[in-house]
Amino acid sequence: MASPGSIRPVATGVFTMPPDDTTAPHLLGGACDRGHGPFFPRPTYCPRCLDPVHEVDLGGHGTIYSYTVVRTRPPLGFPQPYAVGYIDLEEYPLRVFCLLDPTCLDELKIGRRLRLRVGPFGDDGSGEPLLRPLFTVAEEEG
Repeated sequence: MASPGSIRPVATGVFTMPPDDTTAPHLLGGACDRGHGPFFPRPTYCPRCLDPVHEVDLGGHGTIYSYTVVRTRPPLGFPQPYAVGYIDLEEYPLRVFCLLDPTCLDELKIGRRLRLRVGPFGDDGSGEPLLRPLFTVAEEEG
């Protein structure tokens, strides 16, 4: 199996890939200079005014708005079962659709605080693994 450093991301400009475990990954989105946004994923042009869009760091924490566990045959080498959901980001008033960590399916519940992680998840359709962003349960603070 390839080391995580040699695995390519599912797409460029979707998340940060910190060089070590001391820095958390963040989602990347976009906004235009007229104040529209943020958007995820980042479009080339603003859907409201058609101005170019610049990159915005969307952070790496959020809460579950809604989710589902998918138990049918998964695509692209995903594990079975896997989960997807809508996550309300903490740093921006934005709801994103994302993969959820399959190792914590029993801990998922609406309103639960999550943190972003990036790791090998599935493949590109021809067997090559890909790095994907997925949200996992955040450690309880207290």
